Amino acid sequence: MNLNSQIVSAEKKLKQILEKFFVSVFTDKSLSSHGIEHHRRVWNYSKEILPIFFEQQHLPNSHFAEELIVAAYMHDIGMAFETGPRHGRHSFELCKKFLKTYKLDADDFRAALEAIENHDRKDYNSDSLSSEILTILSVADDLDAFGFIGIFRYAETYLTRKISYEDVGSFIMENAANRFNHFIKLIGYHDMVEEKHKKKYLILDDFFKEYNISLLTYVFGTGQPKGHCGVIELINDLIVKKKGIKEFLETADKNKYDKIIHWYFDGLEKELLG
Repeated sequence: MNLNSQIVSAEKKLKQILEKFFVSVFTDKSLSSHGIEHHRRVWNYSKEILPIFFEQQHLPNSHFAEELIVAAYMHDIGMAFETGPRHGRHSFELCKKFLKTYKLDADDFRAALEAIENHDRKDYNSDSLSSEILTILSVADDLDAFGFIGIFRYAETYLTRKISYEDVGSFIMENAANRFNHFIKLIGYHDMVEEKHKKKYLILDDFFKEYNISLLTYVFGTGQPKGHCGVIELINDLIVKKKGIKEFLETADKNKYDKIIHWYFDGLEKELLG
């Protein structure tokens, strides 16, 4: 069975029940940047890089695509309960529950379970990416950390972890640079793929360069968010009010904000719509 046939078969068998299980666990009060849409995108990125990773157009075994789709859909489900570094372990346990619920043999998904538990260990200088499933999941997850969506994902995650306004930009830029450089190391010789994701990476990197400059004079908490710092202030406000990004985009009067905030949320909305 070739690559495309394996992907179609895995989706037909598992996609619907994966999404059903996910939304039963990940409620509206969970971290909105890591909801079902994030996991759908990670699966789509996985499919995008599979034919590059396995250029012979055949996967290493007939079960590979099934393990990969389970890993893609379950890797951050633990963020419903833990937004910190231990969320991978929560996701691991929830994936085991999913497998048991649908009478799937956990022994057939050992690589997926390992990848789910360890996907957020971003030490690219070690041998932490110990399987092909983990490698592909990690890269696909990294690709969803760029662009307007990436700005929102990073900001919501780091602010939820109580990283300060003063530190959040530098922390994000360092982490994103590591992710992008790792991607280029693995995949970057494919020019069209590299250029597509480089453009999104630079949106994020340029944003936080401007954010760090604005920090020197910006005053938070005035009730009048402006510019790059204002974007991050608004994202923090969503966290405090426990509102999802879709709710914000549907109800916000963007005309009352300045051109940078308007530009950002327009860009975010376009990316979310795909």
